[in-house]
Amino acid sequence: MPYFIPNPKIPMPQQTQAAYYTEFGGIDKIQVGPLDLPEVGEGEVLLRVKAAGINPVDHVVREGHFQAVVPNAFPAVPGWDVAGVVEKCGHGASRFAEGAEVYGYVRRPVVQHGTFAERLVVPECYLAARPEKLTWEAAGGLPLAGLTAYQSVITAGQLKAGETVLILGASGGVGGTAIQLAKNVGATVIAVASARSAAYMQALGADFTIDYKAGPVGEAVKKVAPDGVDLLFDAVSGDTLTQSLGALKPNGRLISVLNDGKALDLGPGIRFAHVMAQPSVPDLDHLAALADAGKLRVPVAETFSLADVKKAFEQIETKHTTGKVVIVP
Repeated sequence: MPYFIPNPKIPMPQQTQAAYYTEFGGIDKIQVGPLDLPEVGEGEVLLRVKAAGINPVDHVVREGHFQAVVPNAFPAVPGWDVAGVVEKCGHGASRFAEGAEVYGYVRRPVVQHGTFAERLVVPECYLAARPEKLTWEAAGGLPLAGLTAYQSVITAGQLKAGETVLILGASGGVGGTAIQLAKNVGATVIAVASARSAAYMQALGADFTIDYKAGPVGEAVKKVAPDGVDLLFDAVSGDTLTQSLGALKPNGRLISVLNDGKALDLGPGIRFAHVMAQPSVPDLDHLAALADAGKLRVPVAETFSLADVKKAFEQIETKHTTGKVVIVP
């Protein structure tokens, strides 16, 4: 029987334990085992992963519904959020020294080398110094949620002091971050989720909370903001969004992370934008500064080991997670 004899002059590929899938489908398609790591190339670093946030988009990608936006190459390791320690720097990677603690949103043009692994080779340009005041788990859960909220509410939404913002899906990772960012600029926050999340949203800074199950959301909003809201930030879409459109001022702004706006009945003065978070080191630096100043918290709902990654997906796919779910390899 033929067998392999290692050549001592040829280095064996370094491996990492990782969660991965080799075809699209449900949670049952996920495997956990060793995979070869690519060589650390120019401008890249090898990270030892300390924490990796899991997000609703991860199961959408795994099921193949995101192929038109970000294609997969198999075997594909899921995960775009990461916090970790730099173990090795490739040629030209000079922003961080070995041992540096970093975090990042590492959505690359092709889904393959994701963050649900013990180690990860990633371009240094995706990484920023991690928030010193956050735990590893909180830092690992911040990038995608933080960037989505910041680029929606602050960059695209242009929320200002004295304005009122209505946040749909305010108990999730994105919505909870949006509450805090809105309060930091001096806005009034109306947060929408289920009644059981009211105290949680108030603790993050919401001025008013609305139970989306209690009746038409727009009517409830008008009771606390009779003149309407300046900005509507949508992180859930569906009936909750359509019920809320009447709460917008005639010249208001609508930012959605799920809806492209084509089927919405918007008035001529409403400004609409669909936002998909983009990697941005300056934005990550800003979020880290807020966290280190005590102005941004990342409540971690639950952590899972790499071996329990299927349980983490089960939790995120309930679509009723309050706070962040994080993988700790």
